[in-house]
Amino acid sequence: MSKRARKSVPATGAARPTVTVCRGCCCGTPKAPGLDHTAQLRGLRQALDGTASVRVTDCLDACAHANVIVVQPSADGRANGGRPVWLGLVNDLDATADITAWVKDGGPGLADPPGILDLYTFRPSRRVQAELHDE
Repeated sequence: MSKRARKSVPATGAARPTVTVCRGCCCGTPKAPGLDHTAQLRGLRQALDGTASVRVTDCLDACAHANVIVVQPSADGRANGGRPVWLGLVNDLDATADITAWVKDGGPGLADPPGILDLYTFRPSRRVQAELHDE
């Protein structure tokens, strides 16, 4: 990519939301039982293709909340006050479907999440949050 092309990318963030799926020491393993973890990730990627970036990361150091998914706002969402939303114990496909629907509607800053996602939301330590944002 040329320097000129890089300058056209918004400095405030990605043009679309980013969904980060933890697949570290606990998330995505038998330590979080009762879910086909491969199918969960595949379903997110298929459902959000063209709508959001879906990435996998190593351990987010929030193992007590396995499986962890972080939804980061798009540039427009951030401009509207959206901030990353950390969701834990995402161990069923219904929760994954709720996350997918919310992201398709715009995600943080652009759409209110389904009320059920309040049960999954948690706040990690500042150190853990900073590490995700430094990637």
